[in-house]
Amino acid sequence: MDPRTLISGMALALGAYASFSISDAFSKLLAGQLDPFEVAFSGGVFGFLILPFIRKPHESYLDVFRPKKKAMWVLRAACVFVATAASVEAFMLLSMPEALSLMFLMPLFVTILSVVLLKEKVTLWAWLAVVLGFIGVLIVLRPGVRPLNMGHLCALVAAFANAGSVIAYRLADKETVRLSLFGSSLIGPLVGNGLLMGLHATWPATITAWVYLFGYGFLAALGQLLMMLATARAPANRVALPQYTQMVWGVVLSYVVFHQPLDGWTFVGIFVLTASGMLNWIRQRIRYEHMAMKERLERKKARKAAKWQASQAQKT
Repeated sequence: MDPRTLISGMALALGAYASFSISDAFSKLLAGQLDPFEVAFSGGVFGFLILPFIRKPHESYLDVFRPKKKAMWVLRAACVFVATAASVEAFMLLSMPEALSLMFLMPLFVTILSVVLLKEKVTLWAWLAVVLGFIGVLIVLRPGVRPLNMGHLCALVAAFANAGSVIAYRLADKETVRLSLFGSSLIGPLVGNGLLMGLHATWPATITAWVYLFGYGFLAALGQLLMMLATARAPANRVALPQYTQMVWGVVLSYVVFHQPLDGWTFVGIFVLTASGMLNWIRQRIRYEHMAMKERLERKKARKAAKWQASQAQKT
């Protein structure tokens, strides 16, 4: 792969995670001003801004509602709806590092669901990374020492729902129309959060609230667009590596914007979580390099076999 293309993919991924983090900060700024379902609904609305950038010339906008694998489309829509609603509520109730630390349990849930539903084989190194990440979360939260509330439960639900969305995406791997894949992440939050916010929705009372709402929805949509562009330029394992910069953003925004100081144990837990992510990334990189080397050897053997057959044909 061209180094410039790889670097541009990594840069786009960094921009995507920054957009997601600042978007989460805007949702936290709306705590007490708007219903969390209403905030999550706006994310689905602004998501439609991405459609012109991902639609191919031969695709129709109606493909958003016409998936080939309808069951997986509905499952992913439901998972994205639950994840958006739960994550907004979690950021409103918790500090950003606390909420992110629980949401970073998603790889644990993906690993478990992959074994149970997809019958995938998981290596010892993968389980070690998962266990290390779980230990990091326990250090950050310190249950029994610090009180747990509804925000922690919402963050945990968001992590599980995001994992379900990943599994649904894998099961729908034969879905060739990108608009259909992306459409489920729009329709789910729009329908689910729209129904729930209809019970007690209110207009933003101030211009500041409108700005925060726009910032949340627009940056969430921008992050999705940047992530799609990043995955088109760099392998998935490279794009996933900068994800832990979200924790850096969370710490900085928590201290600077929300004036929530962090204690030493929180930093220790964040370090363990980051080490878990790095271990998982190194494992995936070794795995993909091994697969690439195996493919190169097979191609080399195939070329040698073709040359030998050609020489034998000439002799004959």
